[in-house]
Amino acid sequence: MTTMTDSSVREFKMPDVGEGLTEAEILKWYVQPGDTVTDGQVVCEVETAKAAVELPIPYDGVVRELHFPEGTTVDVGTSIIAVAVGDGAAAASEPVQEAVAEEPKPEGRQPVLVGYGVSTSSTKRRPRKGAEAPAAAQTPAAAIQAELNGHGPAAPAAPAAPAAPVSGDRPLAKPPVRKLAKDLGVDLATVVPSGPDGIITREDVHAAVAAPEPDQAAAPRSEPAAPAPSPSAPASYDTTRETRIPVKGVRKATAAAMVGSAFTAPHVTEFVTVDVTRTMKLVEELKQDKEYTGLRVNPLLLIAKALLVAIRRNPDINASWDEAAQEIVVKHYVNLGIAAATPRGLIVPNIKDAHAQTLPQLAGSLGELVSTAREGKTSPAAMQGGTVTITNVGVFGVDTGTPILNPGESAILAVGAIKLQPWVHKGKVKPRQVTTLALSFDHRLVDGELGSKVLADVAAVLEQPKRLISWA
Repeated sequence: MTTMTDSSVREFKMPDVGEGLTEAEILKWYVQPGDTVTDGQVVCEVETAKAAVELPIPYDGVVRELHFPEGTTVDVGTSIIAVAVGDGAAAASEPVQEAVAEEPKPEGRQPVLVGYGVSTSSTKRRPRKGAEAPAAAQTPAAAIQAELNGHGPAAPAAPAAPAAPVSGDRPLAKPPVRKLAKDLGVDLATVVPSGPDGIITREDVHAAVAAPEPDQAAAPRSEPAAPAPSPSAPASYDTTRETRIPVKGVRKATAAAMVGSAFTAPHVTEFVTVDVTRTMKLVEELKQDKEYTGLRVNPLLLIAKALLVAIRRNPDINASWDEAAQEIVVKHYVNLGIAAATPRGLIVPNIKDAHAQTLPQLAGSLGELVSTAREGKTSPAAMQGGTVTITNVGVFGVDTGTPILNPGESAILAVGAIKLQPWVHKGKVKPRQVTTLALSFDHRLVDGELGSKVLADVAAVLEQPKRLISWA
């Protein structure tokens, strides 16, 4: 294989497009070898564990090579595209199989959509096949119901058996891997690393969990526990009766977060059934108000405002548990998360500083959040820093559910379907609009009294929405 050393070829590496992410899947290439690109031009779309993001190229030039096809999951810091710049652009039509020139850091460049990437000192180029590796060094009135109810010398390319971490040294692992190991109760010192430079990967942690005996997990593996089937080997299941779907992207991150939350925070869920007839009438009145012209007005808007009022009256519910410091962190702001189902899976973007917004401002923020999620344009930043969440399970026509907390939050409110039901009103049985609310909370920092007060306050506002004025 020919190695290109022309300094005019730049390698664009997979950046960290979200806090702490380690990999991303290339969904679509927008350029091909031979295409001319300009600084800031989007060259591909990638999906992380949090969102789909478009990546802009940071310089002008001509595409020399795409290192990975669509559908490939690539580690952060790995070069994904080679671009000839300056004098090298004139020779862009020449066949080049690989370029290994170091990518200089941009000076004074501002990111277009996502961060430029990790520094060159903290990442290394992944060895390519056949080459030597470097040495180690919601809607109108007709749809209101649906909306409410709705991340040196050359060394062999692949060592035969990775060495276990040196006794007494801190094992090498990225923060997400350390968190995974902590959640699963795995001691990283006993894990055999398989990553470059002895870094422990998530697969290594899962392998340690699956090992039948702890001694076997700590010992170097001379051969795999189970031989991998050859490409020509028949599938071990009936493809006409089963379909296997790889777990990756948003679904993979959601699964890991929910398992970590469920087995870390002791969940308690309380329920209350509420007459929301007056709330539904207020929704119709607000739709006719000129102040709300062009804004999304639906029951979810008033439910969100009711929760914000309840948090103001009971601020200790808006907190998180710091395990390392053994402290309860009470937040003096509310970043209100709204669970949204998208084609790529469930995401929870949040409205920053929702506590400080007026009702019309909150309506505008909710409308923008829903539109962005539907278009698949929610950014990783919009899904970070949430403090409390609302999820509308009633979209499926069910009464309510027992939601699992988002990691780092202490409470989540589930809203069930709004249905016309017989209800005792002013001493008589009448048809009323009724729904069931469910509040799950972290029992380490929220006791039954506090959780009950919050849920009761939300219910009281929805039964008598005039309290929005007197309590706000």
